[in-house]
Amino acid sequence: MPINPDELWKHLTPPAGELLHDRLGIELVSLDPDAVVARMPVTGNRQPYGLLHGGANAVLAETLGSMLASLHALPERYPVGIELSCTHHRAVTEGSVTGTARPLHVGRTTSTHEIVIVDDKGRRTCTAKLTCLHLEQQPTTGG
Repeated sequence: MPINPDELWKHLTPPAGELLHDRLGIELVSLDPDAVVARMPVTGNRQPYGLLHGGANAVLAETLGSMLASLHALPERYPVGIELSCTHHRAVTEGSVTGTARPLHVGRTTSTHEIVIVDDKGRRTCTAKLTCLHLEQQPTTGG
């Protein structure tokens, strides 16, 4: 049974100031078991040629897919990404991009999500797929 989106934050306790999505300026737009949507600015996330960095797209995709997996797996299981693939279709040089993650498969032990990233004009710039393993115990840090 999917977790209530309002309850998600009770299960996520990262160290303060260590969230990568905060550093990239990713802002959550909507959080729902059917779709998770967020925006990310191009400014601050460029590669040396002035284009949006492909790695920034990957961070946006994994963030959205992981949040969606968490909505389906928590509190019984803890999803962790095990495979991410990104295909970059179009360069983005200004504005922002919006990513939308939707489930392709949600099972007890794995889930797979498609993440579509579009520019401010609604043109697809990247398509990603994330597969998560749903662990029985919460991952730990250290040791």
